Amino acid sequence: MTATSSVREPRFKAGLRLLEIETMYDSILVPTDGSEESMDALEEAIELAKLTDATLDVLFVADTAQDSVTVVGTDVIDALEREGEEIVGEVVERARESGVDVESEVVQGDPSRAIVDHAERIGADVIVMGTHGRRGLSRMLLGSVTEAVIRTSPVPVLSVRPEDKKAESDG
Repeated sequence: MTATSSVREPRFKAGLRLLEIETMYDSILVPTDGSEESMDALEEAIELAKLTDATLDVLFVADTAQDSVTVVGTDVIDALEREGEEIVGEVVERARESGVDVESEVVQGDPSRAIVDHAERIGADVIVMGTHGRRGLSRMLLGSVTEAVIRTSPVPVLSVRPEDKKAESDG
């Protein structure tokens, strides 16, 4: 008598075949605020872009609800836009060093609405963003931004949870 084992194929596979994943995404939108959590999301987006040969589109939204205009001499400078340009520059450099194509933009507006509008305008296939942003009130607000984007986006949203720093230090 021969023993036969019946092994069922898993209903959901942990990974996708390379052929399937290569055709999945052409454009990946990555909103950033420069926080560690948004950098975690960037790393996920870079890996996804490498697998799919997609272009990353990095977006910083200068929140118009915040008072950020300063006057230097006779020049009016929006501090949030200037900060956004610096953050986006660092993110673009990091993505290019990883070997992926990248576009970037800094815009003003309501963050969740601007992210969804930008995704529609560029034809993004997916939005990859952190579940939280900077510390304190801003951290809670970005969480709210992520929720609003998930609720209103016409494209899928991959929300990346922060790395568990305690687990990393223990292991």
